Amino acid sequence: MKNDHLARGEGKVAVIGAGMGGMCTAARLARAGFEVTVFEASSRHGGKCRTEWIAGFAFDTGPSLLTIPAVYRDFFQRTGDVMGRVLELTPVNPSFDYRFHDGTSIKFSNLSRKQTLASITQSLDADAAREWDEMMLQAEAMWDVSREPFIESELKSMASLMKRPTLLRDLKLIAPWKSLRSIKLKSPYLRKILDRYATYSGSDPRVAPAVLSTIAFIEEAFGAWHITGGIGKLSDAVYQRCLDRGVTFEFNTKVEQITHDGKKVTGVRLFNGGSFDFPIVIANADASLVYNQLIKGAVPSIKKARKAIAKSDPSLAGFSLLLGLRPDAKVARLEHHTILFPKDYDAEFDSIFDKKKPVEAPTIYICAPHDPTMVQDPGSEAWSVLVNAPRHDPNGVDGFNWSNKEFVAEYAQRILTQIESTGISVRDRLEVLEVRTPADLESEVLAPGGSIYGSSSNGARAAFLRAKNRSPLRGLFCVGGSAHPGGGLPLVGLSAEIVALAVLEK
Repeated sequence: MKNDHLARGEGKVAVIGAGMGGMCTAARLARAGFEVTVFEASSRHGGKCRTEWIAGFAFDTGPSLLTIPAVYRDFFQRTGDVMGRVLELTPVNPSFDYRFHDGTSIKFSNLSRKQTLASITQSLDADAAREWDEMMLQAEAMWDVSREPFIESELKSMASLMKRPTLLRDLKLIAPWKSLRSIKLKSPYLRKILDRYATYSGSDPRVAPAVLSTIAFIEEAFGAWHITGGIGKLSDAVYQRCLDRGVTFEFNTKVEQITHDGKKVTGVRLFNGGSFDFPIVIANADASLVYNQLIKGAVPSIKKARKAIAKSDPSLAGFSLLLGLRPDAKVARLEHHTILFPKDYDAEFDSIFDKKKPVEAPTIYICAPHDPTMVQDPGSEAWSVLVNAPRHDPNGVDGFNWSNKEFVAEYAQRILTQIESTGISVRDRLEVLEVRTPADLESEVLAPGGSIYGSSSNGARAAFLRAKNRSPLRGLFCVGGSAHPGGGLPLVGLSAEIVALAVLEK
């Protein structure tokens, strides 16, 4: 019988958090006939995925590109209409302009390894291009064997993987015991580019697994894409799809507790005193908050999950500058994505993961969209600048205290000086300067310490330390960047699909 879950009184679902994972799950379940209510502590939807307008400039303050757009094409098609009707995607080419301290520059082409290898040959030499090609072939093989069991499927247990008939072959290819640094690259320039893919998951390349090299293959094979108007338009479109499917949103409504009877969830209790019954609760919040704060008391069934989360390393955080620049015909525009590498990249990871201090000379990521719809005045530019940073910790023990406004202002100026030292004009064109610290991210989206990706991928067992999508507490599911399969728009979208299917299976 269609929608028989409604007949059994099981059709009500609470979603905690209106981030991308929560909204995508909500729309999928509403499409299947569930009555879905989303409780969001802030005043708006989207979580970290948003485009903000400041004084005539639009900035992507969260994700600044989209990879694997098929994840969201599938979402829109399965919830009612194709993605192309609501969003305009354009390929970013070159996908990245990598610049180094000695003036060397390598541009990676979008969707073309041939052109990327030609660029490496021109900037370095043929041996370096051959070296990168060999690494990419290995990354492609890793992706082929890890995609279905580790990324697109619900990761229930280590035992379920052990039963796979191709286990030995898969393990040999993925080599989970090897780190990203174990992939041999003689070129110091290519080494820095490969190391950077660890930071995509907020991880340390010195210990992150070699399988993260698949991100380089994914970026090349599926492309780097911009959404006209900003990546935040994606969250707007997903929110509208939720409304179209009948999802109810309760903004400025913070959940205090996930109620339960010790074995299964019974609903949610709000900070304002309201209490509501729900047989199914989907948590689109950081897993550490879910298990340690929202679920009260000693619950035997979640003891193991709490221990796993406690063992996981939080991801790094980010320090951002939002720069609105006046037009200047004499100044050459940057590519959409520009990466400025320092001389000593290892010093960055020493500072963040070991010393818990801001980096003296960090790698600088500049997103400068060639999108006239993101500026009020023609020719103006809206840059989102990001540097990796230690997490926020007011006590300065497990991170850095980002509450010192004087230091924050001084650090922002230091970043501007570092950018200008490479010959890029900034200060003489500056109209808008906004600073966002890890402390700001923590307060705005309840990300502990301002960690961008929830848990890092530091170590071979990191994937098994993430919160499972299906909680041991019956009726509770976890979705989003701190749950399986991980952070970033594509993985969060896949997380939502996995959770929706798990609920329907239940």
